[in-house]
Amino acid sequence: MYRPEDIQARLRQRPFLPLRIIVSEGLQFEIFHPDLVFVGTRDIMIGFPGPDNPSIYDRVTRVALVHVVALEDIPAPTTPGNGQQ
Repeated sequence: MYRPEDIQARLRQRPFLPLRIIVSEGLQFEIFHPDLVFVGTRDIMIGFPGPDNPSIYDRVTRVALVHVVALEDIPAPTTPGNGQQ
């Protein structure tokens, strides 16, 4: 299990490097903008941007920290946005 401080430190890394959050159910969330992840004491909220602005979320999902099993670096995309696979 990742601590909130671990995830927050990774999101605040400069320069920001896109990452993939992998959860125990096998879902993967690709994070291309650090402002779209909100870290809480027990969960994280991941925002998914709308088509007009990559830093403002259109919808959001919550993930319990106990389910976060990995954080992986991913290459930067040609078009920014948070994606769920």
